[in-house]
Amino acid sequence: MIDPKLDEFVQRLKAAASDNLKAVILYGSAATEEFHAKHSDLNILCLVNLADAAHLEALHGAVEWWIRRDQRPPLVFTLDELRRSADIFTIELLDMKSRHRVLYGENLLAEISVPLHYHAIQVERELRTDWLRLREAILAAPKKPKVYLELMVASFSAFAALFRHALLALGEAPAETKREAIGRIAQFAGADPAGFQTILSVREGKVKGRDIDTEKTLNQYFALVEAVTEKFDRQLASRV
Repeated sequence: MIDPKLDEFVQRLKAAASDNLKAVILYGSAATEEFHAKHSDLNILCLVNLADAAHLEALHGAVEWWIRRDQRPPLVFTLDELRRSADIFTIELLDMKSRHRVLYGENLLAEISVPLHYHAIQVERELRTDWLRLREAILAAPKKPKVYLELMVASFSAFAALFRHALLALGEAPAETKREAIGRIAQFAGADPAGFQTILSVREGKVKGRDIDTEKTLNQYFALVEAVTEKFDRQLASRV
């Protein structure tokens, strides 16, 4: 187990849900060797037979215990709901299927089929949405190195995931690591990966935030997001 609290949370969920709980699955970076306790979340998927208000309330005590330990609440789905959501959550479900660990029950993710013809559209939409959010955050942020650094560290995981999915949508082989995904997507976009590589090194504890030029790094960081978004959009348009 990555965190000793994780096993206790599973036991609390089992006790609270009883026969309603079908599976508890850890997904995302926490299920890989890229997990960093300081920056990575413990993402949990709970699959249940019934997810009405009464059955959700039964889980309240266990989830409240988990939240008090600075963790995000789990995603709760029935298996049928998850299947029917595959067309709008292609990114999330592809990630879950490729990077997960079953903590309780069966590997029900294996039963989920993801319609890939929706995938590229979701990737483009998420890239543009997060690019605009980054632009807004830069405009609103005080011009302070610490604030710039926090902005990049906070947005890094979402962009790293989208870069990995952009490569998949382009028909390329999956990137094994965040650093590989950044390098390959920068090559595709003809842009400098230095800003993202620097922030990754900060997250990994290889570089101290106070030792980097945050304004220069932010310029590089934003430029890569912009270049990837625009090039990916043009690439998809050329296929139509």
